[in-house]
Amino acid sequence: MLLSAVFSTAPRWYAARWGKLLAGAGLLLGSLSAAAAPGPSPHPAAPPTARYWVRLRHKAGVQFSPAAYFSPAAQARRQRQHLPACDSTDFPVRPDFVRQITAVADSVTLVSRWFNAVACRATPGQAARLRRLPGVRSVEPWPVQTPVVASTKQANERGTMTISADDRQLARRQTASLGGAAFQQAGFRGQGLRIAIFDVGFLGAAQHPAFQRLLAEKRLVATHDFVRNRPNVFVSGTHGTEVLSCIAGLLPDGTPLGLAPQAEFLLARTERLNREIYAEEEAWLAAAEWADRNGADIINSSLGYTDRRYFPEQMNGRTSLVARAAELAVRKGILVVNAAGNDGEDPDWRTIGTPADADSVLAVGGLDPDTYLHIDFSSYGPSADRRVKPNVIAFGTVLAAAPGGYVRTQGTSFSSPLLAGFAACAWQQNRSLTVMQLFDQLQRCADLYPYFDYAHGYGLPQAAALLRPAAPAPRPRPSVDFVRQDTVLAVLIRPEAAVIPAQVLPLYSDSVTLVGGTRNTTVPAVGREELAPPLNKPGGNRPAQSQPPAEADPGLVPLVRPGYLYWHVADGRGVLRSYEVREVTQRAVLQIPLRTLRPGDTVRVCYRGLTQSYLVP
Repeated sequence: MLLSAVFSTAPRWYAARWGKLLAGAGLLLGSLSAAAAPGPSPHPAAPPTARYWVRLRHKAGVQFSPAAYFSPAAQARRQRQHLPACDSTDFPVRPDFVRQITAVADSVTLVSRWFNAVACRATPGQAARLRRLPGVRSVEPWPVQTPVVASTKQANERGTMTISADDRQLARRQTASLGGAAFQQAGFRGQGLRIAIFDVGFLGAAQHPAFQRLLAEKRLVATHDFVRNRPNVFVSGTHGTEVLSCIAGLLPDGTPLGLAPQAEFLLARTERLNREIYAEEEAWLAAAEWADRNGADIINSSLGYTDRRYFPEQMNGRTSLVARAAELAVRKGILVVNAAGNDGEDPDWRTIGTPADADSVLAVGGLDPDTYLHIDFSSYGPSADRRVKPNVIAFGTVLAAAPGGYVRTQGTSFSSPLLAGFAACAWQQNRSLTVMQLFDQLQRCADLYPYFDYAHGYGLPQAAALLRPAAPAPRPRPSVDFVRQDTVLAVLIRPEAAVIPAQVLPLYSDSVTLVGGTRNTTVPAVGREELAPPLNKPGGNRPAQSQPPAEADPGLVPLVRPGYLYWHVADGRGVLRSYEVREVTQRAVLQIPLRTLRPGDTVRVCYRGLTQSYLVP
């Protein structure tokens, strides 16, 4: 499912979910009825085929040479991360097992080394025969599923070479928001890193001026279309072209649209435009094995799979084929960066999709460039087993390359490649890091860390924080005080932290209200994203800010978040029971009713980059 833009009660969700399934079943029954109707042919119809996943027992006797199979880049990646040259998951599937399955099944669609499995199409009778083969451990059917539209984007986008001042400013801000200037000054632009991009297609990329330098320098290492099993990926959709530009694209004046324009690339087509079928998860797995063999350091996947085939409780990082494939890729030293999803406003599915749900996949949410808050359509965490998701965020509205020029577009599809480029520069700075050490650093350098919530993760990674010397920084002075009163826990901003450009916050402006108002005294539900009090948005878009407008500086604008206070309540296991963002207009910023807190809860507040905690006795 493409991730370009686009919590209700349980009965409503299940009605919607089962409505989709019943609609698919109706189509299936209709087709079966049509097949059962008498026709002019005297021959009976052939039995229908379905998809099956055939798991094999072992790889005994298989010969394997990692030096002959893996590219030099792949071998070097494993050596840098102190990984073995190969393990049993790298060995090929036994050819005799594959031949036996091919002889019985209708067709074989995938042979996976990593899972020692074969995907095939077969009739029920063929599936029964497959189960009796000596090398077969199990034969599992894929659930019946009807192809449906997978994205709100119905047509490929067309760009224009006319770039407005506002668009040019957005192009600068999408990298400046991550501290891109610090990477550029240090000479980090992704040199020596190899990034694989899995997408629907890269239509127009081979001719686009945004990629002239990439192509001229022959940094497009390999391409493969896993949908049609051919090398040409410059077909089908423009989504991959836009995603690639958010890592390596350039404007005509040389302004980068992403942070790693000097990286090398592997382009894989893994998805059919406007369709979402299980074959796409097979293609994702095949592409991951291909990327591993060809030396990818990073996989960017702006794809996700949700209610067309899964339930929210299955977003646990262990259920879907792509989540398990992504975890295996990480075990082999590859950082997997995946868009969180665009279901934040969907009443039937609000949470992250898969493979963003996998534990060691860096899930990237969307940030609104106007407010510097979670953008409405971006999917929320946590994972089904209550882990922090998304992990980090980046701009969800960007300027990107598209056939014909450039286009302003939105979606967590584009947040993800912005972070993939950031990760490439971070790894370039220290190539000795293991993949999970890098993963940890990407979270730690985010501007909210160690605070987190299920909308922003740990926040927006900052290059300056990553490049900062290892010497411990001076301990910052607290910015807030927790004051326990008779019935409430009050949070007051300290006078020295209340001074912001052009004004000093009063202790009170009118009055401070209880969280949730006078009628609702419960702590806000998990995922509440209202600002309290509401933002003053001149023109309907931008909050009142102390920083000058972006138009004041035509260059890379230094960007900081507005004066927001982030707070959450976590239980003893670290799982959030509530979180909220407030615009600070007075020093007495928050009152939490004590009856809503439980012993062992932790109240955390992040203000001006400093996180402070209060443990409820």
